[in-house]
Amino acid sequence: MHRLALFVILYPGTAKGNPASMSRLSVSERMRVASLAADKSRRAALSRLLYSPMLRWRYGAPVADQLLIVPQDLRTADPSFWHEVVLDHFGLAGTVAALDGASPFDVRAPNQAWAHALHGFGWLRHLGASGHDEAKAMACRLAVDWVGRNNRSDTAFTWLPQVAARRAISWISHSNVLLDGANQKTYDVIANSLGAQLVRLSAEWRDTPGGYPRLLVLTALVLADLAIAGHDRRLAEAEKMFAAELQRQILPDGGHVSRNPRILVELMLDLLPLRQCFAARGRPLPAGMLAAMQRMLTMLRYLRLGDGRLVRFNGTGVAASAGLATVLAYDDRPSTALTEARDSNYQRLERGDTIIIIDAGAPPPLEFAGEAYAGCLSFEMSVGTELLLVNGGAPAPVDAGWRAAARATASHNTLCLADTSSARLVRHRRLEALIGSAPIREPDSVEYKTKERDGAIVFGGQHDGYVKRFGLKHSRRISLAASGARVEGSDRLKDPFGTLRLNHDLPFAIHFHVHPDVLCQRTDEPNVAEMILRNGEVWTFTLRGATLALEEGTFFADSTGPTRVLQLIARGATSGDTQVDWVIAKYVEPGDVVAGAADEVAETVEVAGAPDGVEQDKQDAKPEASEVEAKVDAPAPAPAPAADDATEVKPPPEVTETEAKAEPEAKPESENASEAKAADTAAKSNDGDAKALPDKPDPDASSSDTKDTT
Repeated sequence: MHRLALFVILYPGTAKGNPASMSRLSVSERMRVASLAADKSRRAALSRLLYSPMLRWRYGAPVADQLLIVPQDLRTADPSFWHEVVLDHFGLAGTVAALDGASPFDVRAPNQAWAHALHGFGWLRHLGASGHDEAKAMACRLAVDWVGRNNRSDTAFTWLPQVAARRAISWISHSNVLLDGANQKTYDVIANSLGAQLVRLSAEWRDTPGGYPRLLVLTALVLADLAIAGHDRRLAEAEKMFAAELQRQILPDGGHVSRNPRILVELMLDLLPLRQCFAARGRPLPAGMLAAMQRMLTMLRYLRLGDGRLVRFNGTGVAASAGLATVLAYDDRPSTALTEARDSNYQRLERGDTIIIIDAGAPPPLEFAGEAYAGCLSFEMSVGTELLLVNGGAPAPVDAGWRAAARATASHNTLCLADTSSARLVRHRRLEALIGSAPIREPDSVEYKTKERDGAIVFGGQHDGYVKRFGLKHSRRISLAASGARVEGSDRLKDPFGTLRLNHDLPFAIHFHVHPDVLCQRTDEPNVAEMILRNGEVWTFTLRGATLALEEGTFFADSTGPTRVLQLIARGATSGDTQVDWVIAKYVEPGDVVAGAADEVAETVEVAGAPDGVEQDKQDAKPEASEVEAKVDAPAPAPAPAADDATEVKPPPEVTETEAKAEPEAKPESENASEAKAADTAAKSNDGDAKALPDKPDPDASSSDTKDTT
C-alpha cells in the first residue's frame, strides 16, 4: 500500500489532502493559533529590521579574528567517518549520500535532517578525531567552500537560525581543526565569515521556532560572546535573554516543556561546555542556569530504565546511550533522586530490580506538541538490565515515513479503543507552518495518583481521550509488588457520568509490545503467554476479561530502522463498562523463591500454571476509597470465575489511604504442575513462532491497529 494511503488510514479526514479547517479547532485553539501567527509576524519583522544595514552595526564589527576559549564538544566523535569520506560517502543523520567525487554541498540532500546536519558542521568532530592531516585539510577546504557558496545567498537550510547556531558552535569548538596550520587568507575567510554569521544570528534569533531550536540559538550567542575577543559588550544582554528562555522551557521538576526526554540530553550537551566557558572566563553563570541544569540531570536519571537508556515517550527514539552517559558523568549530586514528576507528568515505579515508567500526562501546549505522541497511560518496563516491554519509539530521520504510525496509540503499551488514538492530530496549514509539524491535542484531562502499601507501589490514573468520541473514559491501575517479581494491572472503560449502554459494541485492544531481544510464546492455556529474557529469566503474562493474541508489531526505535517484533494484545469489545485484568509475573521454580517474596511467588505460580478445574482463592473485599482518590476511578469487581477457569487474575489493590485487608495464603502448586511448567518452558524456547522477527516491515503496509482520527 502506498505510504499516503497508510497516512489516510491512520488519520481519517485527510483523504482529500486538505488539512483541517479553522472551524475544526476549538475557540481557544483558534485564538492560540492567531496569537502564535501574530507573534511570528512580529518576530520576523523585528529580525528583518535589526538586520537591515541601518541597524546591524549595533552588533559590532563582523569579525572573529581571535578566540579566547575553545569549548569542548561533548558529543561522541566517530573516527571512521573519515574513511567513509575517502570512499566518497558522506553519512549524516542516519543517511549516507554518495559524493561521486563532488563536494557534499553539490549533492542533492537525501532528506531535510541530512541537509541540516551538513550545514550545521557537526561532522567536524569526526574529521578532527580521525588524527589524519588529510582529514583536517579537507575540513578547512569544505569550510572555505561553504563560505564561497553561502556568504551572499540564502538557501532553504543554510540560514535557518537553528542551523546557523549549530554551525557557529561547531566552528568555534573545532577551530583547531579549521584554523591550525591555515594560511592567512584561509584564516581571514573563515574568521570573517564566522563574525558575519554571528551578527546575522544576533539580529534574527527572534525568528527561530519555539522550543529547543530557540534555546540552541541563544546558547550559541552566549558561547560566542564568551569565546571570541571583543564580543563581551553584548554578553549581558545575551545572558538575560538566554536565562529567560531557559526558565520558560525547563519545568520545575527538570523536564522539558515539550515532554520529550531526548531534548534534555541534547540541551545538556550544549549547556555543559557553556558552563565551562563561564568558569574559564571567571564569570558567574546566568541566573537560574545551574539550578536548571541540576534539575535536568535529576530528571534524566528518573527517566532511565534498567539498561541505562531513556524511555521512548513523545519523540524519543533510537537511544544515544553515549551522550546520556557523558551528561550524567557531570552530575555533581547523583544521589539526589526525584520521588515524582508532577510537572512533566511521568511516574516511576521501582521495586527490586524492576522499573516501570508511565506516561501520565496530556499533550504539551499546542506550540510544543509537534513531536508529542498519543501514548497517555502507556508504560515501559525493564528487569535488571534487560528491557521487557517497550513502546514503539520515534523512528530515525531517515525513516520519517513511519512517523505517523509511531505517534499512534496502537504503538504504545496502553489501550486503544475502536482502532483510534486517544489523541487527535491537528491538520492545519497555518499552524503547521508556525510550529514546524502537525501537533496533537487531547486528552484534555489526565488524573493520577501513586500510593505505597505493604512495600508495594500502586499507580492509578485515568484520561478522557475517548469521552468526546465514544463517551467512555479509560482508567488504568498498575501495582508493582515489593519484590519486583509481580506486576498486577487493570484497564477499565466506563461512562464517566453514569451507566452508559452503547448501541453497539466497540472493539478495544490493549497492547503490550515486547522488546526485540525478548522471546515471546504462547502456552497451553489460552490466556497465558511467556516472555523469556536474554539471561534466561521467564516472565508469564496472564489475562482475564479479554482474549489474548500474539501478533506482529513494529519497533521504530531500533538502530537498524523499523523492525518487526511481537506484541501481546488483549482484544475484546465493550458495550459501555468493561474491565480487563492482567498479571506480569516472574516464573520461579518451586524451592527457588526470592527472599521475602514467598507468598507472591506461590500466587504467581498458581495463576499462571494451575491445572484446569482448579479455582483460585481471591481477595474479594476492597478497602474504602478516600475522598482524594475518588477522582481516580476504582476498577469494577471482576466477575466470579467459572469452575474451569484456570487463568484468574486478582485485580490490583485500590489506591487508598486505608490499609488493605490481609490476603488469604496462596495454595502451593502441585509437583506435577511444576514439572510440566518447566518442561513446557524448555520445549517452547526452541519454537520458531516465538522469535521476534528480525525482518524490517514494509513501510507501505497498513494495520487497523494504528488507525487514528483527526
